[in-house]
Amino acid sequence: MKKVLTSILPDTLMLAGAGGLSYGAWLIYEPAGFLVGGALTLVGGILCARVVVK
Repeated sequence: MKKVLTSILPDTLMLAGAGGLSYGAWLIYEPAGFLVGGALTLVGGILCARVVVK
């Protein structure tokens, strides 16, 4: 159980942080929320691809 939790926790925290950042940008200016969310998704995809390739 502890091994599963420690493997899922970092991804869950990063996803929650990205969601909070996108939502905060959306509260300031609606299109900015979509831009921030898209940028974070691209960065996450690039990081995942780098991990899978290694």
